[in-house]
Amino acid sequence: MGRFLPHPDDVPVQITLRKHPALSRQKLHSISLGGVACNTDRGWRRGAAVDMYMPTLGETAHYPGYIAWCEKHAGGYRVGVAFTDDQTLFGARMGEQVCQIEHYCRQRHQQSLTFENKDALALEWVNLHAVEFSQETLDKALAQPALD
Repeated sequence: MGRFLPHPDDVPVQITLRKHPALSRQKLHSISLGGVACNTDRGWRRGAAVDMYMPTLGETAHYPGYIAWCEKHAGGYRVGVAFTDDQTLFGARMGEQVCQIEHYCRQRHQQSLTFENKDALALEWVNLHAVEFSQETLDKALAQPALD
């Protein structure tokens, strides 16, 4: 699961089934570039073709992928949505950064009674965490054996 960026629980994400053939476990393992891990209220079959939507980013923020793994947890499931092309992975990673910044801003506002400028908080998050989304970090993660 180390190749999957964790999506923050307090930022909405929706997963819907795509009308596209599923991928076999072996093929998915060999062509997956990594992806996003998120919570969902339903279980998914490995290899299912899905679209991952991030409503926070607007109606057009959807990323086609495949369910790489699905784990049952109390109150729902944790799934890994794998992407198989560079452009989709890049778009999803950029979307995840925005979602992480949104999560960071929400946390900071809950911790403080004073209003902090959202742009300043976003810059603070970038200074603290942007390296986690760098191409170098992605390359290192892809070079490691998959844990799924």
